[in-house]
Amino acid sequence: MLYLVTTPIGNLADMTLRALETLRQVDFVASEDTRKTGLLLKHFEIKKPQISFHEHNEARAGEKIMKLIAAGKSVALVTNAGTPGISDPGFTLVRRAIQLEVPVTLIPGPTAFVMALVLSGLPVHSFTFRGFPPRKSGKRRHFLEVDQDSPHTLIFYESPYRLTAFLQDALEILGDRPAALASELTKMFEHISRGKLSELLEQVSHAKLKGEYTIVIAGSDARDSSDK
Repeated sequence: MLYLVTTPIGNLADMTLRALETLRQVDFVASEDTRKTGLLLKHFEIKKPQISFHEHNEARAGEKIMKLIAAGKSVALVTNAGTPGISDPGFTLVRRAIQLEVPVTLIPGPTAFVMALVLSGLPVHSFTFRGFPPRKSGKRRHFLEVDQDSPHTLIFYESPYRLTAFLQDALEILGDRPAALASELTKMFEHISRGKLSELLEQVSHAKLKGEYTIVIAGSDARDSSDK
């Protein structure tokens, strides 16, 4: 059996009882980063052999995991934080398991984009999660143009090194829409900034940025309530 186990995105108290039970009962833990997962397992006093599984060895490691399961072993896949497969390794392993008719399930838990969406104050009934945009401006702008006329709330992940450039491109391509910027989710210094894209851009231009950011932007037909 293959288990995809969601882990905390910051606060270790968000680890579910079912996730802990699963990690304790499986034979192997496949990890995006064995050092980080090792610290997580140690915190909860769990000792399991780990298999390195990341974007650079997915094919080779995936084959090894399938062979272990075929031999009667159970494997849990975890990433550094959050849900495996969501902007993290996992999709190819799930597809391989389905093709080989290997039983697979997900132990649900925290996901950064869902939390940011709910706390943004923007419409949640229909949204599009776009993950990490391209690093280079030209490709990033084309990436944004695809959803220029989409009525759905848009959600992105971005690193602190490209956040300012992303907001600048988003402002120019999408217009000055209502948006929210989430950082340090579930942690002590959790913060949500809300306002127009131009206002958020002004904020980050004078801030010391660190950690991963989640950006939520209103759809094309959204209207800021302050304009009504």
